[in-house]
Amino acid sequence: MAKKRVFISFAIQDVRYRDLLKGQALNTNSPFEYVDMSAKKAWDSKWKTNCRTRIKGCGGVIALISKHTRLADGAKWEMQCANYEGIPMIGVHIHKDDKGQISPQLAGRKVIEWKWEGIKKFINSI
Repeated sequence: MAKKRVFISFAIQDVRYRDLLKGQALNTNSPFEYVDMSAKKAWDSKWKTNCRTRIKGCGGVIALISKHTRLADGAKWEMQCANYEGIPMIGVHIHKDDKGQISPQLAGRKVIEWKWEGIKKFINSI
C-alpha cells in the first residue's frame, strides 16, 4: 500500500514536535510520508504558491497547536489554504496540560491531544 502524503502545519517555535512526526514518517511501518514547506524567511508569494501546490498534493494536513500557533502567520495561512482547497485537516494539541488557543482556521475540524492512535486514525481516514 502506498504511503499517504501528509502536510504538517506548525509554529516555527514548535519545530521539535514537527520533527517527532517527521521521524515517525521515516519508520518503515508508518502509514504516511511527510511533506516539508518549512520557511526560514518571510512568506512571499512564491513560497505561498509552492506551499499551496504541496498542500493540494497531500491527502491531509496535521496542524500542530500550541500557545505559539495564534501568532504563527505561516501556520495560519497553511490551515486557511487547506480549508480553501478542501483538504482534510486535524488539529493536534502538542501539550496535554498547556493547550494553545484553537485557531479559527480549525473551526469545524476535529482537534485531539497528541496520541499516536488518534493521529494514525486520521491518516488512515484520508
